[in-house]
Amino acid sequence: MELIEKAPAKINLGLDVLYKRPDEYHELEMVMSSVDLADHLFFEEIPEDRIIVETNKAFLPVDQRNNVYQAATLLKNKYHIKKGVKIFVKKNIPVAAGLGGGSTDCAAALRGINQLWNLGCSLEELAEIGLEVGTDVPYCVYGNTAFVGGKGEVVQVLPSMPQCWVILVKPKMSVSTRTVFKEVDAQKIQHQNIPRLVEAIQQQDYHTMIQYMGNSLEDVTGKRHPIIHQIKERMLKYGADAALMSGSGPTVFALCQHYSRAQRVYNGLKGFCDEVYLVRTL
Repeated sequence: MELIEKAPAKINLGLDVLYKRPDEYHELEMVMSSVDLADHLFFEEIPEDRIIVETNKAFLPVDQRNNVYQAATLLKNKYHIKKGVKIFVKKNIPVAAGLGGGSTDCAAALRGINQLWNLGCSLEELAEIGLEVGTDVPYCVYGNTAFVGGKGEVVQVLPSMPQCWVILVKPKMSVSTRTVFKEVDAQKIQHQNIPRLVEAIQQQDYHTMIQYMGNSLEDVTGKRHPIIHQIKERMLKYGADAALMSGSGPTVFALCQHYSRAQRVYNGLKGFCDEVYLVRTL
């Protein structure tokens, strides 16, 4: 039996860093939403009692360093499973881009193995297990649009964000989330009005939503990589309704309600960066 699980990328409509916690993580308030750029995971039971992870990207590790491998190991050990699984990860989401590629793959692995082995775990249980691998994994278990708090363990599912087109632009460099957070000073950054953003999404008010979008990490990453600000400027120049860095970067996304405008932004950025995607919200 083969099972397929979709692992969509996420964007941060809002991200605020409140303070550094005693456990060295940061207390966050975020709003995340899934977009229709996705990896796909293919699951197959195998007779040997082991975990095999394969991928279409040769540069990705497929051992204990891989989030999918870690997710499978956690479930196998927790529920004392004495059979094996082979997981093929077809990657489409850029790596180390602020789009949650590793986290969404981990979440898809948890959901897929839960189904394959009939473990009967709830999404809440899978999210709790996923937190052991990464702080974005609990959100990715649920997907869609959600408020995320704490270090990532608090997930409040919201109505889907208003439908629109999303243009994703990934510059050539990769960004280390850990490095960005090391440089954050919660007392100096510009804070965001996340409650107002949540309210706008609940009311399906697109124009208020884009007004309150914001990312407190943007200036931190932007200081190291000025191209982020250049991409934003170009997006707005070509007619985007809003533009923002996602996560710790370096991917920048633009929102457009109308396809003709989205196409113009997409075409305007295509020659500026190699990796440009035009997708829908989910």
